Parts: sequence; structure tokens; C-alpha cells
Amino acid sequence: MKVSLNWLRELVELPPSVPQLVDLLTLAGVEVEGVEKTGVDIPNVVVAQIRESVQHPNADRLSVCQVDDGSGTARQIVCGAKNYKVGDKVPLALPGAVLGPDFKIKVGKLRGVESQGMLCSAEELGLPKGEDGLLILPPDAKVGAPLAELYPGDTVLDLEITPNRADLLSHVGIAREIAALTEKNFELPETPSKVEAFGTSAVDVTPRECELYTVLEISDVKVGPSPDWLRRKIEAVGLRPINNIVDITNYVMLELGQPLHAFDADKLTSDIRVRLAADGEEFLALDGKTYKLGAQQVVIADEKRALAIGGVMGGEESGVTTTTKNILLESAHFNAGNIRRTSRTLGLSSDSSYRFERGVDLAGVTIASQRAAALVLEIAGGTIGDFGVGHGPELREGFDPVSALHENDETVYTHTVTLRPERVKTLLGVEVPKDRIDAILTRFGLLKADHAWEIPSFRPDLTREIDLIEEIARVVGIEAIPARVQAQFAPASSTDRAYDRAMTLRRALVAQGFAEARTLTLIGEAVPGLGLLHDEPENRRRVKNPMNDEQVILRPSLLPGLLQALRDNARAGAKTIRLFEVGRVFSAQGSEESAHLAFVVSGVTAERSWRAGEGSESDFFHLKGIVAAVLGTGVTFSSDENSAAALALRIEVGGKAAGYAGQLWPKDARGLDATAPVLFAEIDLDALPAQSTAKKYRDIPRFPATARDIALLAPLALPQAQIEQTLRSANEPLLAEVELFDVFTDATGVRVPTDKKSLAYSLTYRSTERTLTADEVNAAHTRLRERLKTALAVTLRE
Repeated sequence: MKVSLNWLRELVELPPSVPQLVDLLTLAGVEVEGVEKTGVDIPNVVVAQIRESVQHPNADRLSVCQVDDGSGTARQIVCGAKNYKVGDKVPLALPGAVLGPDFKIKVGKLRGVESQGMLCSAEELGLPKGEDGLLILPPDAKVGAPLAELYPGDTVLDLEITPNRADLLSHVGIAREIAALTEKNFELPETPSKVEAFGTSAVDVTPRECELYTVLEISDVKVGPSPDWLRRKIEAVGLRPINNIVDITNYVMLELGQPLHAFDADKLTSDIRVRLAADGEEFLALDGKTYKLGAQQVVIADEKRALAIGGVMGGEESGVTTTTKNILLESAHFNAGNIRRTSRTLGLSSDSSYRFERGVDLAGVTIASQRAAALVLEIAGGTIGDFGVGHGPELREGFDPVSALHENDETVYTHTVTLRPERVKTLLGVEVPKDRIDAILTRFGLLKADHAWEIPSFRPDLTREIDLIEEIARVVGIEAIPARVQAQFAPASSTDRAYDRAMTLRRALVAQGFAEARTLTLIGEAVPGLGLLHDEPENRRRVKNPMNDEQVILRPSLLPGLLQALRDNARAGAKTIRLFEVGRVFSAQGSEESAHLAFVVSGVTAERSWRAGEGSESDFFHLKGIVAAVLGTGVTFSSDENSAAALALRIEVGGKAAGYAGQLWPKDARGLDATAPVLFAEIDLDALPAQSTAKKYRDIPRFPATARDIALLAPLALPQAQIEQTLRSANEPLLAEVELFDVFTDATGVRVPTDKKSLAYSLTYRSTERTLTADEVNAAHTRLRERLKTALAVTLRE
């Protein structure tokens, strides 16, 4: 919502500077999303009157105008606009005026005719866009006067109002808030009473969604342009002036927060009634679009047709125009939930629906009607007629709209809340004098009653004692409350440990060059990756009433979403794709929810460069290395049977199954538009052993190491991991590292039998106490060689 500081200054004393006001509102919970300078503060832009206009001799779309700029000498201007006539007053940018970056006005020729300035549109001056062409100024504008006198500079704040503070959706509401926060006085706009002679009539209201509906007859009005002060105020906050009647309704809404609407009374075929729309009923709105209504949507109607969608938008067929003589001024209160549903269903939002959705003040209905009626009589003339009143079956008990009409200066209080001063001190931790508490709450509009406070109708959000204490805290200032540490140490819970483990895994994957992804929890049954799962389709959690075919089941795995993300990145031209996700998966069997980690890899391991040439593609062994690096020690792999994958592994941690990994078939990778192998892994975090938080350190080796190689022939099916485990399980104290550096097979059987493979290992020996001798290393190496021969069916090669 936008508010004008010039407008606010008429109601309350503001802080000395705009940054101070922004800080005040922000710290009080009213977020300031933007600060904008408005008006025309441009030197050398003046009011000019067009005295003559002729066709440009060399251009069909241009005219040559003679204009009076107040200097006493006619000025020739070449103009391309068509919306003016001789005698109109328009903005003139004189030579030297700067209308924007690199846009300085100077004397020049356009198609051979000299132009001594430029006639301006609203948009060129930074004003809200109006009709196409020149900005036509009021007839009483003084020729030669700086345009800044008509459009004075202003500062506009763009505020984000929380849904529970509907009272702030007006200039009066913001002024009241600022006055309370700064402990200053604020002035309500005068609302002269014009209702003493009103007659009253009943309005037929049938839906419960309309709590109160009022309509005021005003006859013999003169519709025309709004006066400058009114036009400037609504333009400052981004609204376009229409005519004086419509502008008054917008002005009162911006001032008091109560939406209003005016009907052309002569376009109605009967008295107004409030009803629910017929299912499929069509309605032509003020935005020029026809909407098909539903049976739960409130409409304002006559006996033949709908005139307005209640609380959302009026109709084009009953709108006020320059020919209107008699009007009906509507002020009403609609159910917030119904307006919200109507607006969302129709895709139609307006300033009125924005306020009704958050809940307007029931007591403000008649106040706003009076305020608007007084302005209509002042600006457009006319005579007040009957005041029509109707209400649905759920009008608040004890509220009389006719009485409220005559008591427009009376605040309506709806309920009471008890406040204990000692509770204020207990919760805030700072002593707030009782007198100051009373002053603060009074400035917010509350009324003290013994040990309780009566809450005004415009603050329905204040329902508990803690709400009142929060109001006090906002004025006292959170920064004034001393900081104290009162929390006690609590041991880490299982939730804490799960979070820490997930963050550790995230950091490890980021270090491996991965980016974290977030995918949808609901997926379809035809998404890629479901075939990789070791589950049965009947064990998947299904949505009873899915919105579409892509949101049918709760994901049993993270891989489908990641593979779709990989496909999207591949289609966008990414050469290297590394994505991971930590999230919950779902099953209809066993544990209904569990935390998983999954990642996908495709593309080169390093970008191509002039030094390294072409980067190598990620392969199955890169995948194993990533899993081992992320999960740490204790990770082992074994082959897995999975027809949906070209290569498949079972991941075990500490001897227990923890997940699976593999590589997609090439045809499936091509289906994802991937140009390189697609590798994947998914790990059940609940299956991982508890993570130790203790860090282990060891000294940097002081003594040199010695390496020896072992070459052997092993059966083709013998896993390399089993060979390495055999060497490590010997518990040779001098063995420091085992590294496989060569694997060779020969399909022809010439150099190595076809059922064998040749492996070569480098074994590193080191002592932490001394430099090893050759004899010590040879003895240890011999022991390990003998262990391999006796424990495994391998042949050592010399």
C-alpha cells in the first residue's frame, strides 16, 4: 500500500527525516518496501497554452503549434500528439530542461521545422500514465507558472501491511500508528454531519456474506474534473483521476480505509438489492472484461441484472460518467473470506477487494459514507435523499447503523481485554510506568475501564493480554529492552543430531562441486527414475484427489525430481550437472517418512582448457569416489541387480545397507537430453550410524615412508575391495597406505587369461618412531604377500 507523506503531514507530526520515519515504521512491524519521490520537480517545465496548431508541411503525423509560455512571445513547438485542441493548457519543457538521463531539451529542427521546446505527456514527466498523448492541464492553470506548483513534490512510501492489521490500510490508520509510536497527537479529518434530514429506507439483503449494506441517494450532482488538491492526492499514490465522483470514493477509501462505490441512479431499473449470483451469470466489469460468476459470489443488483460484484468491482453499465445527474453512494461491509475467494476465483483484484479481504471496520461504514457525501456536496453539489440500509442475518449484535450515522464522532468498542502491569514487566524485563502504559494504549485508540481495556472496532487483532503488551513493546522499542541470557544448556536431541548430519553432508557435497536442489514432494507415476526403486507400486502413498497427472503420489525417492532437474539443466545447455537434495520420502509400508540424500552427476569433471585439453567425463568410479568422500570411512560397495540401471551398486556403511547407486542406460540418459553418462546415488540417512562429534587429530609424520609394489593375478569376479580388506585386516603395524594403481584384462587371453585380471598395488610403509631399514620393510612386505596367497585365490607376479 502506498501512502503520501504530504497527506500524512496534514494528520500527524512526522519525524524530521524520511529515513527516521522508515526506521520507526520498520521497527514497529510495518515493513517499508520502497521510498519514491513523486511530483514534478524539474526546472524549466512550465504551463503553456496552445494558441494555434497547423499541419507540419513535411510530416503527416506532426503538427506545428504556437504556444503561450507566459513570456509574452509566442513559442513554436513541433508536436506529434493528437489528443489536444487549440486553447488547451499543457506542460511545456523549455530549452535546458532535463527530463531524464541523456534527455536534455534544446532548440532543434524536426523535419525541417524549428521546435523551441517540447510539449510533454504525463509519463515523460514521471507522473502516472493517463490517456495517450499530452497531459491536459486544468483550465484554470496559470500560464507560465512552474509545473511544480500544480504537481508539488512528494515522498511516497510503499508499505507491506500484515494481514492482521487492516486498520493500517489508510492514511488515517498510518497517522494513528505514527502518533502512537512517537507519542504525538494526530487529527482526524473533519466529517461534517449532513444526515439530520435524511429519510431512511430498507435495502433487501439476503446473503449472510454481506453483514451491512448502505446506499445514499444524492441528486442533481455535476460530474466533472476533480479540483487540483483532490487530483494531486490520489495521483500521488498511483491512482488515475476519473471524475470528481469516482475520485471522491477513491479519496475516502485512501483516507479512511473503507471502500466505496457510486452508481448512476438513472441507469438502474429498480431499487438496489444484494443477492448471490446465479451460477454462470455473466457480468461486465469496469475493467471492460466479462466475468462468469458462481453461486457463492455476492452481487449488487437491480431487478434485471448485476450492477457490481460485492466488495470487488463495479459494473460498466451502471458506472458514473460525465452525463450522470443522480448517484447512489454505496458503503458496505462484506465477509472477508468470501471476498478473498471471489477475487481468487475470478482472477480479479482491486483496491477495494484488497481491503475487504483483510477485514474493514464495521463502524467505519457510515463514517465513510458521511465523509464522501460531504465532499460530493462541496465539490459536485447536489441534494441528499434517502439513506438505504440493509444487513444480512449476522450483523453484530447491538450495532445500529442508523444510530451510528448520527454519532459519527463516537468510537465503537467491541470487547475488553484485561492487562496486568506486573505482567508487562515480567515479559518485557523492563519497568514501564503505569502512567506511560495508559498513555500508550490510549494513543492506540483503546479506552481504559477499571483493570481492563476496551478495544475499538478498528483493532480486532487485539484479543489477549499479550497483544496489549506487544503494543507497549513496539512503542518502548525492542532496542530499549535489556538483553539477558536466560536459557539453560540442553543436551543435543535426535533432531539436533539429524540436522547436524544433514548439514555436514551438504557441506561435503558442495565441496565436491554440487549445487543443492529443491524438488516437489508430489510427483507423477510416469516420471523418470521411479523404475530404479526397490519398492512395489502398491506401497506408494497416493493422493486421493490429485490436481493433475503430475501430482499423483508422494515421492518414494528423491531421484525422480533430481532427474527432471538434470533434464531441465541439460536442455538449458549446461555441460556439467551436479545436483543433490536432502529431503523426506514417503512410503505406505514400514516407516511412513524417512530422510534421504540423493545426487545426480553428468558431464565433464573439469572444463576444457588450453592446458588440460578436453575434460574427462564423470564415470562410475567418480561416482564411487564421491560417495566415499561424502560418507567417510566404513563405506563399502557390492554389486546390485537392477534392470533399470546399466550399472548398479549397493552402498553399505558399517556393514549395513544404506543406499544404492548406479548409472542409467544410455537410452534413458538420452531421454533426459543428457550428452554424457548419467550417474546417481540415493542414501537413507536414517540407516547411517550415529555421527561422532569428536574430532580426531594425528601428528604429521616425522619419518620418511618407503613404498613396495605387489602385482598379482586374481579371478575376474574377485572384488578389489576384498583384496584391499585382506591387506588391511592383517594389522601390519608398519603398513600406512594401500593404493591400486593398475588394472589389466585381456579379452584375447594372450597376455592374461580371460577369466583373470592383473592388479598392481603400491604399499606404503612407515613407522612413527624411527626411520625403517630395508630389512624391516622387506619383512613386512613378505608377510603381506604370504597373507594374500593363503587368504585369496590369487597368484603373485614377480
